Amino acid sequence: MKKETFLKGAFIATICIIIGKILGILYVIPFHAIIGERGGALYGYAYSLYTLFLTLSTVGLPLAISKIVSEYDTLGYHKVKERAFKMAYKVAFFMSIISFLILFIYAPFLSHLIIGDIKGGHSWEEITYVVRISSLAILFVTILSVRKGYLQGHKYITVSSLSEVIEQIVRIIVILVGSYISIYILNQTIKQAVGIAVFGATAGSIAALIYLRIKMKKAKLQLKNNYIESEEERNITNKQIGKKLLSYTLPFILMSIVSSSYSLVDTFTVVKTLVNDAGFDPETAEGVMSVLTTWGSKLNMIVISIANGIVVSLLPNITSDYIAKKIDGVRRKINKTLQITIYCTLPMATGLSLLAAPVWNIFYGASDIGPNVFSYSIFMTIFSSIFLNLNVIMQSVDRLKKVNISLILGLLFNAIMNIPFMLFFHYIGLPAYYGAITSTIIGYLITIVMNLYTLKKDFQVNYQKTWKHAGFCFIANVAMSFAILLLENIIPITGGSKLYSVSVILFYTILGGIVYLVITWKTGTIDAIFGKNITQKIPIVKKIIKK
Repeated sequence: MKKETFLKGAFIATICIIIGKILGILYVIPFHAIIGERGGALYGYAYSLYTLFLTLSTVGLPLAISKIVSEYDTLGYHKVKERAFKMAYKVAFFMSIISFLILFIYAPFLSHLIIGDIKGGHSWEEITYVVRISSLAILFVTILSVRKGYLQGHKYITVSSLSEVIEQIVRIIVILVGSYISIYILNQTIKQAVGIAVFGATAGSIAALIYLRIKMKKAKLQLKNNYIESEEERNITNKQIGKKLLSYTLPFILMSIVSSSYSLVDTFTVVKTLVNDAGFDPETAEGVMSVLTTWGSKLNMIVISIANGIVVSLLPNITSDYIAKKIDGVRRKINKTLQITIYCTLPMATGLSLLAAPVWNIFYGASDIGPNVFSYSIFMTIFSSIFLNLNVIMQSVDRLKKVNISLILGLLFNAIMNIPFMLFFHYIGLPAYYGAITSTIIGYLITIVMNLYTLKKDFQVNYQKTWKHAGFCFIANVAMSFAILLLENIIPITGGSKLYSVSVILFYTILGGIVYLVITWKTGTIDAIFGKNITQKIPIVKKIIKK
């Protein structure tokens, strides 16, 4: 195992995450064909609750252990960081058992909260069944996440990232093979097929745990051969380590809960509001909800993978700079993170929005509601990516109180305004579900603006170059969109078979990519963000630009 720099680590983590997400999207094509939109809604119910309780069981420990390991590693306190890891491991195991028991026992109550008295959709008994099966994964995913945090804190990004790919591959195999056999060979119900599918998370986490255990055992000497305990290190008690771990954990748990709660707000409000106040029938309303929480969110993860990859490398690197009092390095990484996030997510989200119909046709088949919801909801990924990275930065530089306030205010806005926004959009003649998406975006923006202000005030971060590069990215994005819309009159985006949709997506992706790349290269944005003369180091990019 080798330690990676910030940019290299971010690149490796992003590539692995994108591979995992692409696999996660590709499997959706046959999975959707097997269980349909109604099955997707049932899967979404289980996944939303599973995600929330998984967050509660890990209590922010993966990111916290990454931060504390990076901090002690920078200070040279190697024995202490081992004690911190073991302590986090025990806490995670205990919390995973508690969360598992609560979710398993109270699944019927939670199912009633979700579906209420609505008839015509899934029953609360069906939801209870899949929720209980999903709860089992918490026991294994929790331990897996702590191990990955430990490796990431050492800046061993490759191994932890590869474990995610392994986890995803095993999970997908169980989902597809299990659900297919359940329905088409054993002639079981959708409920039972979805139950097998949600068990995939358990199987995948077990496989990834085995891989990490083998790698860590082989690297044991590499991790400990320089561990010489100093007098200062010996004076650090387990109680002090526990307090530090707790102080680092709480902000991360809040961030994770808030992030999960945005989806949970939709889970508890969208279907009821669409049916009771916007004139939707239960099946269509559940279809909208499945796009927001399951099918659309899986496509969204392609864009969000950029932010997730940056976070893996950002946390230990910016923590090291902050502990070593390299404030210039902190400022550079803050701006670099924002620049990379904007540069990558803006064209990806816009392209997916413009090509929503063929993209949806490829993965899920022709649909009226799917592309309409997805074409707008995909823009949430731009804001959620910046939201995620800024929250991690704030916690890496110990601005815990301020980031907590910004997180809570953003979520409160979303929780309070989600239904009013849906009613307002319905009143003005727009789809009511656009209101839920808008409410989420504004909630993210509230947190983003507050965090940017705090970093500027406390660390004198100058965003001038970032806004300049963002402006050029926006101009390139508009030009890319204009080119796609102009050529749509010649080569229609919608209509045709799945093969036609694939051809359309490939053509417009290449076209849009060239337009965006050339403009950002001509303005110097690429070299400014990714390094001087970066385009000269990538042969294929160089050839495209020259042409």
